[in-house]
Amino acid sequence: MERKEFLKRGFSALGIAAMVPIIGCSKDTVEPVDTTDTTSGTTGTTTGTTTGTCTSTVSETEGPFPTKSPASYVLNDITSDRQGNKLVVKITIQNKTNSCAALAGALVDIWHCDAAGNYSEYGGTGMQATNYTNVHFLRGRQTTDANGLVTFTTIYPGWYSGRAPHIHVHIYNSAGKSLLVTQIAFPEATSALVYAQGVYASHGQADTKNANDNVFGDGVSTELASVTGTVSTSFELTHTIVVTA
Repeated sequence: MERKEFLKRGFSALGIAAMVPIIGCSKDTVEPVDTTDTTSGTTGTTTGTTTGTCTSTVSETEGPFPTKSPASYVLNDITSDRQGNKLVVKITIQNKTNSCAALAGALVDIWHCDAAGNYSEYGGTGMQATNYTNVHFLRGRQTTDANGLVTFTTIYPGWYSGRAPHIHVHIYNSAGKSLLVTQIAFPEATSALVYAQGVYASHGQADTKNANDNVFGDGVSTELASVTGTVSTSFELTHTIVVTA
């Protein structure tokens, strides 16, 4: 089964929400994107459920390429041998049932594709032609600190047909109970800058916008990250994920 077909079968009749405004860029410099959600007392797949001062992050599919043995990859730097623009990923986990306080001791797994749109641990099939079944790049696990924060060093993700650029995230409590599977979306203006240069250029620009994506098409109000930096230096992603723990 082709990867794009998997996505089509996995989701049905998602509503297309208005696109989140994308900030302008001057040459190769990217400023933060404001992803604050001011909605209160609402529910739905687009905005999550609001309580107190934070909004629960929506649940998404793990996708066809989840990490097979995440506990084996306790790493800060998940880059391995992959080439691309350096990206420091800072994710803060908050607990909705504890007045949105930082959740310490949570296990956070992330994984994403490389600059060419390929995942490690898979391949050699119609889903992904390139065979990377015996390598484990761009996958890692960290435990949140007292501030609910985990930090990873990686590269800016590439893209593949039918999906907007994204990072997968799976969060567990300290006992290993699954709390949330979600995905992180990227500002499209930032991605366009990255994909126009370096190792990304041969793959070209992403063919799917957030609003047309099978996962993000119903809105990215709880999933759009803030990304700062330049293509000549590096990028930093900051994002808050709210779980029920």
